[in-house]
Amino acid sequence: MEMFIRIENGQPVGHPILADNFYLAFPNVDVNSLPPEFARFERVPSPNVEIYQVAEHSYVIEDGIVKDSWTVRGMSAEEVNAKQEQEKAEWARIGGPASWIFVEQLCAFQPPVPRPNDGKKYVWDEATTSWTEVVPA
Repeated sequence: MEMFIRIENGQPVGHPILADNFYLAFPNVDVNSLPPEFARFERVPSPNVEIYQVAEHSYVIEDGIVKDSWTVRGMSAEEVNAKQEQEKAEWARIGGPASWIFVEQLCAFQPPVPRPNDGKKYVWDEATTSWTEVVPA
């Protein structure tokens, strides 16, 4: 998918524009000989990150083409704490089962008893703190 981006003072600004939109917005620009205020853009997919990592994004210019640039870093202690507190607040907001346990390594709540893995459907029964099979009517 062809894309373009605006260049100001030698640096990409704003966001990439799909070719069809670029042609409509700038009908007098020759894309085969772009003026210095525009460059071709190449999308680079974001990396997969782990639970306590952050993918930081910027643009780089390589051989006259602007590309996404990604850096993955571990979260600071403050960021980890904020993420955990946000997850706990959301759990409280939706009324998640009180018996479920917050697992820091996953930043998620888990049932105290694993869901059976026998191909049947189950729902959590908080009164008995167990899984109850869903029987079709």
